[in-house]
Amino acid sequence: MKRVGLARCRPGYAGISAPWGPGKAYPEISRLLGDAAGAGPANDVYAAVRNALHGLGLDADRFGSPDWNPIGALVEPGKRIVLKPNLIRHWNPAEDGRGGTVESVITHGAVLRAVADYAMIAAGPEGSVAIAEAPQMDCDFDRIREIVGLDEIVSFYEETLSRDLEVIDLRREAVVFKDGIIAERKALPGDPLGYRAVDLGDRSFFSGSGLDPDRFRGADYDPGPTAEHHSGGRNAYLLSETVLSADLVINLPKLKTHKKTGVTLALKNLVGINGDKNWLPHHSLGSVDEGGDEFPESRWIDRLRSRATEIARPLLARGRLLKLFQMVRKVESATRGDAFIRSGNWYGNRTTWRMCCDLNRCLYYSDKDGLHLDAPEPVRTVLTVVDGILAGEGEGPLAPTDVPLGAVIAGDDPIAVDLVAVRLMGFDENKLAKLREPMRDEGPRITAVREASDVRVGELAGEGSDPADRALDEISWERVFVPHAGWVGHVERDPAPRGSE
Repeated sequence: MKRVGLARCRPGYAGISAPWGPGKAYPEISRLLGDAAGAGPANDVYAAVRNALHGLGLDADRFGSPDWNPIGALVEPGKRIVLKPNLIRHWNPAEDGRGGTVESVITHGAVLRAVADYAMIAAGPEGSVAIAEAPQMDCDFDRIREIVGLDEIVSFYEETLSRDLEVIDLRREAVVFKDGIIAERKALPGDPLGYRAVDLGDRSFFSGSGLDPDRFRGADYDPGPTAEHHSGGRNAYLLSETVLSADLVINLPKLKTHKKTGVTLALKNLVGINGDKNWLPHHSLGSVDEGGDEFPESRWIDRLRSRATEIARPLLARGRLLKLFQMVRKVESATRGDAFIRSGNWYGNRTTWRMCCDLNRCLYYSDKDGLHLDAPEPVRTVLTVVDGILAGEGEGPLAPTDVPLGAVIAGDDPIAVDLVAVRLMGFDENKLAKLREPMRDEGPRITAVREASDVRVGELAGEGSDPADRALDEISWERVFVPHAGWVGHVERDPAPRGSE
């Protein structure tokens, strides 16, 4: 049985600002921060993170005392803790009037700060805490730092605790897109500890899938590295050494829809621990009839687009004919819009969910000494805390519409956590291969959950009460999220038969 903490709260971030302090002198936080604990306005987001950790049941006997140390139940003092938020991009295109803000795209700074406080308690003065993330290639990380309030958080710890909070952009390269085409590239320092190639071989979720590696397409124009690292018995990923060598990783995803996997959440958030996202298969070239999952049917316009893209790839990789291809993309957007299925952005994508599950297997079965696929269970504990205060629906993960959900979810099993999130969204986990298949898989397993009844939820609707113990079937929200356009009608839970309630 896996337990998940669920906190319900006011659905928004209004009235608080960086460095996002608790605004209340909780006993354990006062022990950490002294008089600074109660400074500033009341912070419902901070309270929700605290309640979610309480609902999870970590260090339950000491809750309410100055000695409460929930994350310390997972890691010893003096160790290295790495926080992995979702900082994918610094803007939301749906801000053009479609009801979206950047707050439904990225993990909010208030959630990050609350978790960082508890990580500081757990690590102690002799340990260390870092934030590490590989955003999308076109993300302006300086702008992200400003939006999330990272510099204010870092300064607060320096001034109040004389402790460092390291912030690491794990990317080795940033780009500038113009009309959907890469126009500029800039080298970045990347992970100061470097990267580790982790090869799952035949223990990959791609093993036995029947997918053709030569059809795999990744995050950049050159398909060579994508196919190379997933053929000839290899299924390899280039991952951050900062993350892999950490004593505890805390995964901090955003609750939102996703174009390729239906939802993002805990499993998908590990895309951001990569040093080269072109090692990641995102879709398979061609229609289903051709053995791909780029688009569903062999319509002439989709076949033509696919072939034209393949012709353009080597030219774009060498920076040739940029203006021509930018013009073509402009014309396509003007004539077809953005709602048509392309690049595997639909429920029939058989590639991306496997990549996501592979990344989880890499992390859960790796430690500072290497990969341990023969271990009987994961060698690493990962704590996940999901920011569902302001969630995202529709054109996620990059252009979602805001959903005022008011939820924080915490757990140490990624499938259990994602199941709770999916139930809040009104989606059916059995229609999501990313959740369904790991529950059926025989290993190396990334979850202890095999069915919905394996999950119990400690739910709190506010402070000052004990968590209510609930079954997963009792978890819901007032309405169903709008899926991404390529998933509409293929992910929602079926309505209960009449007379069954």
